[in-house]
Formats: sequence, C-alpha cells, structure tokens
Amino acid sequence: MINKIRTADEAVAGIKDGMTIMVGGFLGTGTPEILIDALVKKGVKHLTVIANDGGLPAAATGTTDRGVAKLLTAGMVDHIIASHVGMNPYIGDHMKDGTLQCTLVPQGSLAEKIRAGGVGLGGVLTPTGVGTLIETGEKVSVGEREITISEPKETIKIDGKVYLLEKPLRADYALCRASICDTYGNFTCYKATKNFNAVMAKAADTVILASEKIVDIGEHHVDTFHNAGVYVDYIVGGETPWQI
Repeated sequence: MINKIRTADEAVAGIKDGMTIMVGGFLGTGTPEILIDALVKKGVKHLTVIANDGGLPAAATGTTDRGVAKLLTAGMVDHIIASHVGMNPYIGDHMKDGTLQCTLVPQGSLAEKIRAGGVGLGGVLTPTGVGTLIETGEKVSVGEREITISEPKETIKIDGKVYLLEKPLRADYALCRASICDTYGNFTCYKATKNFNAVMAKAADTVILASEKIVDIGEHHVDTFHNAGVYVDYIVGGETPWQI
C-alpha cells in the first residue's frame, strides 16, 4: 500500500506560485493550520484561494492570525474566492488599493460549485443571487476604485422561474483537516470542523489532509469514517484540537 504520511513541509512542497488552492474550515474552525503554516514558510506567491472566508486576523483572535488570514497577511494571495470576508479588514483594504481581487459567492452556492467540481457536473442552477450584483457582475465603488466582485452569470428559466448557472470550481490543491483518519486517508470531521472539508477533498488534483489523530487501517470500525481515503493524496499528523 502507498505510504501517504508526510511532514507538513513535504506535503506542501508541490504547491507553486500562481496555483489555485482550496482551504477547508469556517473562520479558522476546521482549517488545517499546520498546512497553512508550512505554506507560509514555503513562501509561494500569486495564489488563488478558494475558501469560505478570509480567516481571522490577530486583532480578532487576540493572539495570532487564524486560517486563510495567515496567507493574506503574508502577501501570498492575488485572488480570493469566498463568501464571508467581512471579518478580515485586510481584504477590503487591499481591494481598495488594487492589490487583491475578491470574488464573492453566496455560501451555499460556493459549496455547490465545489461539489459540482468534485463530481464532474457542468454546474448547478440556483435562484440565489438572481437580480443582484452576483448575476449582473456590475462594478461597485470601493474607495476611489470601481471593482467587479462577480462575473456576469448565465440565466436559465425553468417552469417560469429564473435560475443562475453557477459553474464548477476545482483547484490544484485542497488543504483539508480531519479530527481522525486512518493511514489510507479515510477521515471524519467532528462538529463545526465539517465545514467545507469533505466537499473540497473531492475537488482538487492533489488533496492534503491534516489530522488530529491518525490510526492504523482496521483499528477503528469502518463506520467511524465519513469520507473516503481514495480522494486523499497526503496525510499529515499533529493538527491541534479545533477552536471556535
């Protein structure tokens, strides 16, 4: 059997400048911090990051940056595709000065776009965003700049109701986090750490899983694991217990 166990540095070694990466979690809860720390150490640039949010800056946590905020603060991100960015002022500030592109996607639509990318669908139809900037892609004023926060969407009418066609999202790498996994990569996320981890693990060319606990295959009953290890390429141990 292939050995998937790696150190964090080894696992992120293939991530290059300009790649697109997905990062699981919700405002730092369920985010693979040890993988993000290794990526910051590596120092890649010009990333496109697909995530629920922009993480939590140190000012919000009272300690250090959490989640995607570490990548933003390090100046590693050119484009973020997310739904909840208001907790990190970095995003608004750098949209204003033109150094960061931000594409806003409604949260449910973001999850479905990633799911579509993972299972090979051509897209999903949703009424969310019809008649708003999400549909039209019009420019909005941010400071002294005009910024486009969404590309115009195709609309489709079914039984008299209008839907937006949201196209699938995939990435070069997905950085995911588990509460427990086995050495093949079968994994489970407890409580709020479920957010985006399972769906992202199916939607990237290479999937890295950071886990709190790693067990041998067969040590735990198969029903312990909710997500199949066939999607996981590398496993990193030592993720710390989740926090809110």
